[in-house]
Amino acid sequence: MSASEKDLSLFYQFAVERVAVGIHAIDTKGKTILYNDKMKEIEGFDFEELADRSLLEMFRFDQHESTLLQVLQSGMPVSNRKQTYWNRKGQEITTINDTYPVFDHGQLVGAIEISQDVTTLEKVVYQPLKKYEEPITFNSISAISDSMQQVIATAQKAAMIKLPVLLIGEAGTGKELIAEAIHFASSSEGQLHTLYCHGTDQEKIDRLGLDLAEHPSGTIYCERIDLLSLPLQEHLLKMAKSRATSDTYFIASVGEDPVDLISSEKLLKELYYFFSAMTIQLEPLRNRKEDIVPFVEDYLSRHRMHFGSIVSGLDAEVEELFLSYDWPGNLKELELILDEATSLLTTQEKITYQLLPQHFKAKTQKIGSATPEDFIFHSRKDLLPLDDYLREAEIYYLQKAMDLHRGNVTKAASALGMSRQNLQYRLRKIKKNEAQG
Repeated sequence: MSASEKDLSLFYQFAVERVAVGIHAIDTKGKTILYNDKMKEIEGFDFEELADRSLLEMFRFDQHESTLLQVLQSGMPVSNRKQTYWNRKGQEITTINDTYPVFDHGQLVGAIEISQDVTTLEKVVYQPLKKYEEPITFNSISAISDSMQQVIATAQKAAMIKLPVLLIGEAGTGKELIAEAIHFASSSEGQLHTLYCHGTDQEKIDRLGLDLAEHPSGTIYCERIDLLSLPLQEHLLKMAKSRATSDTYFIASVGEDPVDLISSEKLLKELYYFFSAMTIQLEPLRNRKEDIVPFVEDYLSRHRMHFGSIVSGLDAEVEELFLSYDWPGNLKELELILDEATSLLTTQEKITYQLLPQHFKAKTQKIGSATPEDFIFHSRKDLLPLDDYLREAEIYYLQKAMDLHRGNVTKAASALGMSRQNLQYRLRKIKKNEAQG
């Protein structure tokens, strides 16, 4: 090796050990040849432990679940793959992996995986809204929108006759609050058992089944059954059916349209049928912005009670900003923003713009800056195609109507001279196109 090659090798080694992503490389036999410090931190192994043993010996997942082994078998890269498993320390970890085959003169010699640890982020995204000190009942829920009033009315009927319920809604919309309210309204004398399906395993499902066998009069709420693997969904269905003739009350939730989940093989049709004697759809917060201020008022009321603060609400600028923002994380995102803002409170009576976290300010700076003229020109010289212009103009006009009426779909639809259902359909279509784009 020449002096320049040696220097380059030292720089490569330094970079590999200092990067904030895990790097794991194996040869064609599954033996580890590169394993950096970040990957050691994520998975808990030392290179010496891995050097003489194959990948399957060291990790608790099947061969078809290992992206490194998949790439070895196919010779094709696998990008942006989420993987959840138990590491050497017994910790459940979640990573986003990019895995690539390595060739030498056309011959496959191994595979390399680059892993980003997102365990902490996953816990934030999928944790439920914070539990209050008292039980959640329908009277505790502050929502005033027409859609949420309908949700509550339907949920009360389900609780009265103890029909199994499937709650449908994006992450952070408050499905777990509705589930808890149903439980307490169902006259159930037992405990509310919650199974958080993200990251769960067969052992937790079995343990829940044993708990229900000892205390059969409780309620089981399965949060996001669509996040379970299909084999675990089958196991959950088997356990639930074994309790179906007891006093156990069943509630579950999914994050998307269950028909789409079934067609994309993310949800077992039989599991859907078991839980869906009654289905209840929770609208995302962007479609019911009239619920924002009551939620904030309820949050601040509890803050005053618990911490003795004098904060009474939002100032006008912050309220306008909250009503203009689309809240992709729904109520959960709003709650986290309030957590950060109230942590800076001293003697303030209002939450001002200055108290908002910087990352939220950065995301909301561009809101409201678009004008109809922005949609006419694709550049200074070129016109947009007519279809594109009409689509962009419709998006702008509908959003403007929603903003003017503070997210109230009924009032916006009336102002636009269309039915509420038609406006909701157009808004859903816009969101779907944005997600696909």
